[in-house]
Parts: sequence; structure tokens; C-alpha cells
Amino acid sequence: QVQLVESGGGLVQAGGSLRLSCAASGRIFSINRMGWYRQAPGKQRELVARITSGGSTNYADSVKGRFTISRDNAKNTVYLQMNNLKPEDTAVYFCNAEVFTTPTDYLEVWGQGTLVTVSS
Repeated sequence: QVQLVESGGGLVQAGGSLRLSCAASGRIFSINRMGWYRQAPGKQRELVARITSGGSTNYADSVKGRFTISRDNAKNTVYLQMNNLKPEDTAVYFCNAEVFTTPTDYLEVWGQGTLVTVSS
């Protein structure tokens, strides 16, 4: 099938930066949207940012101006550059992708999550 493998999480001080990566592998014909979601303890999972295959992006209001999503279609990889991190950005970050396995069949795939902890 299809797998998403995330990397780049960790512990950082407030004001610091991290870059998350998510690589898709497996039976891939093409990938439509790719995105990042996060879930803080005791809270619901929320959209952080997503990007279409054509490069159109949208962001949660809370991260606009601080986070940048990008993708490398040749590598089936999506990135999230996170700058000026705040303690409230602490969460498990999940990669998400809409993957076409044939020209007409697609799956919504989730990564296993990577923990980002921002200390004050």
C-alpha cells in the first residue's frame, strides 16, 4: 500500500525553528493534496497547513507568517518549516496525503506522527 514517514520533530526553545519532513512511499500513481495536522494533549486534531499538487497553500490562522509548507513532487515529500515557535505549538504533528494508487482510485493516508515540544 502507501506509507507516510515523518521526521524532524524534537524539543526546541520558544522562538526557535524546526523543519518537518514527510515522505510517501509504496504504490503511488500520483499525490493530490498533502498536509500537516497537529494534536495537542486534550485537544482535537487540527489542520496546520496543506498544499495541492499545483502548489496552492492554505494555513491555520495561528501559524500564518510563521510556518511554510512546501513539497517536492519528484520525491513525493512534503515539508513544514516552522519558525518563531511558541509553546502553544507543542503537539504531535501528523502528515496527511490524498494518494492516487491508480488514475481513479485514491486513499487518504496518515503518518504515525512526530512530537514537537516548544519550551518557554
